[in-house]
Amino acid sequence: MTHTETHQAISAVWRIEQAKLVASLARMLRDIGVAEELAQDALVAALERWPQTGIPDNPGAWLMATAKRRAIDRLRHRKLADAKHAEIGYISDLDQDSVVDELEARLDDDIGDDLLKLVFTACHPILSAEARVALTLRLIGGLSTGEIARAFFVPESTVAQRIVRAKRTLADANVPYEVPRGDELAKRLASVIEVIYLIFNEGYSATAGEDWIRPQLADEAVRLGRILAGLAPNEADVHGLVALMEIQASRFAARIGPNGEPVLLMDQNRARWDHLLIRRGLAALTRAEALGPRGTYTLQAAIAACHARAPTADQTDWRRIAGLYAELGAIAPSPVVELNRAVAVGMAEGPAAGLAVVEPLATEPALASSHLLPGVRADLLMKLGRLAEAKLDFERAAALTRNLRERQLLLERAATCANGIAV
Repeated sequence: MTHTETHQAISAVWRIEQAKLVASLARMLRDIGVAEELAQDALVAALERWPQTGIPDNPGAWLMATAKRRAIDRLRHRKLADAKHAEIGYISDLDQDSVVDELEARLDDDIGDDLLKLVFTACHPILSAEARVALTLRLIGGLSTGEIARAFFVPESTVAQRIVRAKRTLADANVPYEVPRGDELAKRLASVIEVIYLIFNEGYSATAGEDWIRPQLADEAVRLGRILAGLAPNEADVHGLVALMEIQASRFAARIGPNGEPVLLMDQNRARWDHLLIRRGLAALTRAEALGPRGTYTLQAAIAACHARAPTADQTDWRRIAGLYAELGAIAPSPVVELNRAVAVGMAEGPAAGLAVVEPLATEPALASSHLLPGVRADLLMKLGRLAEAKLDFERAAALTRNLRERQLLLERAATCANGIAV
């Protein structure tokens, strides 16, 4: 394996293992900031050693063992002991080796789902809403500050500051590392739902990089969503969230071609959809709708269900989808929701009707730096035969996206317009 290939493999392993490392170390040390620092130390060690020794058979276990040793070394050198004295109240009554043994037991003992505890800790009300989202995406999703910034249309430096301040705030307040109960659980539930779905979305359609999708990231979000549904069985939107993620996840095998290129929804081979996931998602949607009024995630799941229930793309009930987007826009107004409604209107009533919905969105600040608006507009213009305009919008969208696969797809569609081909 070449040096470059080894570094690519390390990057892939890190994407998968980073959240687990931080979560386990946070349970051991009760400090998210220190946990992330030690996890990063383990990554640096891998970058130094693996190019010479090769990738271990179990790279995740290697990273965990390395991080754990560094945590214990810190304790033995008393760099952590003083800071944690209040939390480990009995530390003065035990010798140093006994404390180390206790902390090792904490790390190895099965005391529940560490990742979910990490999510709830990052979503603590002591933090601002923006900080909760940014910190959880960083710790659980492993997203870079740049990826998070693009997702929220804010400067990268702003996101970096939010993350640093959030970790400092949690450490200073000695926030317990746990899943809350009772009234406290309800207070934090909405934020946790939002964060889990943002993690899923980054896996479903990566904001940047060379990959169109990151299935491992989406799978982790689905797993967390299912655990959350078990913790809050009577919360309609939790089941709506699970339904939405499972139905969307069912398309993964059909969303990319043989060379990793994107395959759009209308062009996907529906025989490749995971029908077990669809059935599970539809069951979760039924439960969500039975529990109460349809919230934002339940409505989005209902939209996804329209696609899942259609045997072919031509049989999709676009009028119902447009109506569901209108219902969603009434309870959660958003330029992105309106843009999606425009797509549905265009499919149900024709591209001219869809374009009429799109045009007023041109002045929306939230869409100014997004590739979504010119991409949708270009598609509608292409269908209307206005190829020169469509070409310019496809090129504009390609320039705005940070995902290399998506950029290539948009440029290919621009080239189609240049060749005088309408769809």
